[in-house]
Amino acid sequence: MTTTGEPPLPARPAPRDLLLGRTVVITAAAGAGIGGATARRCLEEGARVLVSDAHERRLESGRRELEEEFGADRVAALPCDVTDEAQVRALYELAVERFGRIDVAVNNAGLGGTAELADMTDAEWDRVLDVTLNGTMRCTRAALRIMRDQDTGGVIVNNASVVGWRAQRGQSHYAAAKAGVMALTRCAALEAAPHGVRINAVAPSLAMHPHLVKVTSQELLDELTAREAFGRYAEPWEVANVIVFLAGDYSSYMTGEVVSVSSQHP
Repeated sequence: MTTTGEPPLPARPAPRDLLLGRTVVITAAAGAGIGGATARRCLEEGARVLVSDAHERRLESGRRELEEEFGADRVAALPCDVTDEAQVRALYELAVERFGRIDVAVNNAGLGGTAELADMTDAEWDRVLDVTLNGTMRCTRAALRIMRDQDTGGVIVNNASVVGWRAQRGQSHYAAAKAGVMALTRCAALEAAPHGVRINAVAPSLAMHPHLVKVTSQELLDELTAREAFGRYAEPWEVANVIVFLAGDYSSYMTGEVVSVSSQHP
């Protein structure tokens, strides 16, 4: 007998203490997107988490919610604009001050938008590149400077995107930035390896969250969803699962890799 329709959404996996006792710093972690889902998954796996975001009010709300569920001793928050080098340094310094070390840095901050290249302004291009690529570089650099001097190294996970590989109209600035994140990840990984630091990236295809709905037309979302083999978009926690894998010991031999989190077909 055959069935039709999309497969049911899988159940969230049970926690396994994969990050027990480790300190994780996550950018763009306020709200219901990948960063927020990653913060929750890391806490579920036993980590202590410092969350940051450029949106202070939303960050404070998220911090209170996580503290109520996981305890104030395991959660900290600091607003951070990743285009500001001083704020980036302050974020990672706070993690060391509050928790003693940094074991994992998840560089999730990014900025998208839709504009045809012929109509795009320099300001639009520069803003996307500064947040998405330069911001990831600043955070990777800040984390690496701390981790290379620790006795047990650390792990950095960057958030790229499948558009770093695949062409999509109206996304030349975002695609260029995400392709840059992939290249940054590979090169920095070679430099970090002698210090016991691993650097990898995830490349999601379509993970739904409220901000994406605001900046993307429903027509485009429907088109992108139709390309997915499962006939649905990814839940943010499904991407967070892969980030947790890369952050933990099960990926101990992986560095410089970009892992596609996608069911998209050509």
